[in-house]
Amino acid sequence: MSFLSQGAKLAGALALSAGFAGSALAAEGPQEQYLPLLTYRVGPYAPSGVSIWAGFLDTIRYYNEQKGGVDGVKIVTQECETGWLAEKGVECYERLKGGRNGSQVPFILPFSAPISYALTDKVVADKIPMITMNYGRTEATDGAVFPWNFPIMLTFYSEASGVINFIAQKEGGFANLKGKKIVTLYNDSAYGRETLGPLALLSKKYGFDDIEIPNPNPGVEQSAQWQRIREIKPDWVFLRGWGIQTPVAIKTAARVGFPADHIIGDVWSSSEDDVIPAGAGAKGVLAVTTYPAGTNFPIHQELKKYILDKGESDLKDKARFGTVYYNSGVVQAIVAIEVLHTAHLKFGNRPIDGTEGKYGIEHLNIDERQLAELGVTGLLQPLKLSCGDHEGGGALRVQQWDGKTWTPVSGWIQADRSSLRPLIDEKAAAYAKEKSETPRDCATES
Repeated sequence: MSFLSQGAKLAGALALSAGFAGSALAAEGPQEQYLPLLTYRVGPYAPSGVSIWAGFLDTIRYYNEQKGGVDGVKIVTQECETGWLAEKGVECYERLKGGRNGSQVPFILPFSAPISYALTDKVVADKIPMITMNYGRTEATDGAVFPWNFPIMLTFYSEASGVINFIAQKEGGFANLKGKKIVTLYNDSAYGRETLGPLALLSKKYGFDDIEIPNPNPGVEQSAQWQRIREIKPDWVFLRGWGIQTPVAIKTAARVGFPADHIIGDVWSSSEDDVIPAGAGAKGVLAVTTYPAGTNFPIHQELKKYILDKGESDLKDKARFGTVYYNSGVVQAIVAIEVLHTAHLKFGNRPIDGTEGKYGIEHLNIDERQLAELGVTGLLQPLKLSCGDHEGGGALRVQQWDGKTWTPVSGWIQADRSSLRPLIDEKAAAYAKEKSETPRDCATES
């Protein structure tokens, strides 16, 4: 789908929900794709959700109004507020999974790790693919065992590998990792513990000291953790927080004298909201991302011209345009659009259902040419998925906070996915055994 091509204009205004559960939609026609959205605009993580959904909805609105939808099929969304909570997410999913006016659900976007875990078995029974970008079950990379679960773009295993690869670059090569001390200060949850396995494997491979320090929620007091870090005197700290944990960690690191430019935040410790509250002590902090901050991408010029400047943006605070979380929404909308486009190439330009959506995801192939056409070169990495590979990317970029903005300081850094795959296969096999499931034969399906 060409970024520069223009489709037919919409005859009427785009019907988008007002942002609460059960919001009304305009009547959908036969060429409208229903897409339910499990949003979170309230609760402790609302600041990230507000920006993510603004980027997502602005991009959908742009495609609907300026391109006539995806291959002529308009996307109509309906939001259901989850507060990022698993029980609310399940309620929303059950309410919306049936589709609307004949248009079925092509895929679901939980936008929450707890919700994605809660939906793992439900999406299988309902045959609705689930897309989790930069979160979710790493073992779902194995599509033979998890045919309806897609941790697209960057799993936490790939994140850990990418961080070690970046540190190796800074240290002058992998040989120089031997004897280095790398502390991981992690959110003490299933999300935070996800990198324990891959980091242990990589430490054996390269000879660095893998030191793991848990950080209990909510993380408003971290003096003990950082006092221990001060005593260890590590070369690098890999910071895997969420919410208030990250700015508290950065401020506490400054108090104990640990250099900010040797702290690397993970993908959920990489937004403006993670560093601005930390003040001057955050200057120099590094973080990984799959959707760098900035507005110098062609897609942003289009969004500004056709959405923001016309007062049609879902973004209330225009200063958040081009922030990390806004760009996260843009990237996730682009991926959703390309999944629909891929399915259209197979099944025709019409609304698609879950089985057809699964085909679209497993055959997604966004190469450099398409990135340029979409106007997202540098904002989105190339993605190529398959039956056996539900991640499809595995690369990250590193950005640095200069006190005012995030600036990319690396190109795309690819994870060592071949080294990590045995860990993934082992976890996937254990899940299949637990559920008494027989993995599908991806070689035959291909």
